[in-house]
Amino acid sequence: MRAIYVLFDSLNRTAMGCYGSTAVKTPNFDRFAARAVTFDTHFVGSLPCMPARRDLHTGRLNFMHRSWGPLEPFDNSFPELMRDRGIHTHLVTDHQHYFEDGGSTYHNRFKTWEFIRGQEDDPWRAMVQPPLERFKERYSSQHYDFDDPWKRLQSVINRQSLLTEDDYPGPKCFKSAFEFLDINREADNWFLMLECFDPHEPFAAPDRFKEQYSTGWKGGILDWPKYEKVADSPEEIAEIRANYAALVSMCDEYFGRLLDYFDEYDLWKDTALILSTDHGFLLSEHDWWGKNRMPYYAEISNIPLIVHHPDHAARAGERRRSLTQATDLMPTFLDLFGIPVPPEVRGFSLLPQLERDISVRDVVIFGVFGGPIGASDGRYTYYLYPEDLYAPGLHEYTLMPMHMTSMFTAAEMKTSELRSAFDFTKQMPVLRIDALRDARRIPNNDRVGWAPDVGTTLYDLQADAAQSRPFRDVGIENRIRERINLALRQHDTPDEYYRRYRLAK
Repeated sequence: MRAIYVLFDSLNRTAMGCYGSTAVKTPNFDRFAARAVTFDTHFVGSLPCMPARRDLHTGRLNFMHRSWGPLEPFDNSFPELMRDRGIHTHLVTDHQHYFEDGGSTYHNRFKTWEFIRGQEDDPWRAMVQPPLERFKERYSSQHYDFDDPWKRLQSVINRQSLLTEDDYPGPKCFKSAFEFLDINREADNWFLMLECFDPHEPFAAPDRFKEQYSTGWKGGILDWPKYEKVADSPEEIAEIRANYAALVSMCDEYFGRLLDYFDEYDLWKDTALILSTDHGFLLSEHDWWGKNRMPYYAEISNIPLIVHHPDHAARAGERRRSLTQATDLMPTFLDLFGIPVPPEVRGFSLLPQLERDISVRDVVIFGVFGGPIGASDGRYTYYLYPEDLYAPGLHEYTLMPMHMTSMFTAAEMKTSELRSAFDFTKQMPVLRIDALRDARRIPNNDRVGWAPDVGTTLYDLQADAAQSRPFRDVGIENRIRERINLALRQHDTPDEYYRRYRLAK
């Protein structure tokens, strides 16, 4: 068996034709859906980027125990389990978070890996005295505050080296993947993870893609909305959304080149191909930009998943409505290669669902550490908020005390104590560390933290797909809360989490 997993970051299903989009041109995503199985009710787990990848590696949710952080010594990791069974695992990525403190243990689980430089605030190009005035003339101050020494300046510095389309990190990722395939397409027993940071912000695409969505905007570059309420003009909103669409179109075209490669070498007969993302992104829907701070609306939490398996080619073009979740990918990848699934895994292999629409769960839960718990049964989606999002009593459980770009502080570590093992830590005790209010965790490090204007709500996706009419219903909520309780118990969630959300253990 051979398999390729293509992971785009922040790829909205609402921007894909095969999921109903008419605003963005995605002929190649649609072409793939026509010869694969498309999952319509696929959800995130832990959010955002690195928590989502920890779910992906381990097949279990982690947001109840830990904020953004590395893989732990006790974590199962699917590429490492494959590697130990003689499967060559290779990662191609331009995702710079792997090379920060809080993501530093993920890429090393692969047998080989390649890092493409230059995305976002990757500390790549050095410019001691950047031409700030020239940058200010070109980039809108709404998205680029160069007087604030923050990551947006480094991003603009990096972009000075992107002179041609071939210089962009996304195209470079695909070039590297094709090099891997040229060398290894005749070999067996390999897994390639092709992970592109695009279409994550900043929404910077080569001009030929931007021209497809020209809005006539004459102001400074608007391609990196801050995670906040919408306060932009209709023209500004249109320009930001157009830049996102351009970047999705670039992703679609390069994914199409991979499909062309499958066609040319007939890889369809012996190579699995899986396409998905880690989460979505709000592009002014619900009057919000971004993710993390607001309820995990469907645009963020209901994500694309499309799967081709050679043994199920007869199911090409079919769709699945049963509930699936990001944690299901890890056991699916192991199942592809006949590798036993560890007992700590809480996801389910999706291979049986490629043959027919089998239901393996009736509710999924998802969330950010310390934030609301999201839950959905496919029709109703529920956001359960604690009474106070900043109430004390929450703890990080870890043996790797690192935030996104820093170690835990002395103030945090002074609160630490060793506690007994959880049922998934393989008898290892873990540090129990107070989740301090000023800790450098998401969304605390987003300057403003959680939104103040939200609370526990329920939506009927069948009657209100846009989630514009929140309501409350005790019967529905109690049923979903029971399933939340069950999921928390299955993940050996600490007692304070039940108290925080007023749930009975």
